[in-house]
Amino acid sequence: MKLDTSGLQTTAPMFGPRMEALEGFAAAPSFEIPNSSDFDGFQKDAIQMVKPAKGTTTLAFIFKEGVMVAADSRASMGGYISSQSVKKIIEINPYMLGTMAGGAADCQFWHRNLGVKCRRHELANKRRISVAGASKLLANILYSYRGMGLSVGTMIAGWDETGPGLYYVDSEGGRLKGTRFSVGSGSPYAYGVLDNGYRYDLSVEEAAELARRAIYHATFRDGASGGVASVYYVGPNGWKKLSGDDVGELHYNYYPVTPTTVDQEMTEVTAA
Repeated sequence: MKLDTSGLQTTAPMFGPRMEALEGFAAAPSFEIPNSSDFDGFQKDAIQMVKPAKGTTTLAFIFKEGVMVAADSRASMGGYISSQSVKKIIEINPYMLGTMAGGAADCQFWHRNLGVKCRRHELANKRRISVAGASKLLANILYSYRGMGLSVGTMIAGWDETGPGLYYVDSEGGRLKGTRFSVGSGSPYAYGVLDNGYRYDLSVEEAAELARRAIYHATFRDGASGGVASVYYVGPNGWKKLSGDDVGELHYNYYPVTPTTVDQEMTEVTAA
């Protein structure tokens, strides 16, 4: 017995004098599938081909009063500046912050996702998750998606039962503990300012000024960084935003315009 499957066809058969002109359009397109012995490497190369260039400057460091976190606010795609008002410091919970570097969509989504998981941990265990635990949770999630095109370079900074904590996490699942980090295309310039002025016994005001100055100098030298320099402080009572200054105005604070004196002024001589 032969089944009649003509009624299951997606398109009705075509008849008529124009059948020859449409011949070949209904057939599936024919192209060669790339022959690759290393498919994972081919997939990574293909992702790199379509990945736009990005840039940013974020930093965080631990000092005696807690953790200072700062970032710029410019979003760029190569030479194109797409926004000057991106919030790159994301509040995970009242005692923990995350910074954005890499793909904006990837960072925002996984930070919000981490905030939900941290809240669920708090409800289940009746205590806040530690900074180490939150960073490990994010690193495990990103590790499971490695090689799939995610672009995340983030710092998890906060205060828990053990005191201040600071971790760096990236989209390959890497996780580092440290006392000061800077991530982004402007990080070499920010590191220069941080290494020169960092001390563990800084006051909150001195640490905020150091973070602000480091972000400003990075935006001055790095074309992919700019906008507003936002500074947050995380202490035993939670995080608090200290300032958000336009880097264009900060330039004149650090380099005020001084009137120049003219040594000799040229005057027009009238003909006799």
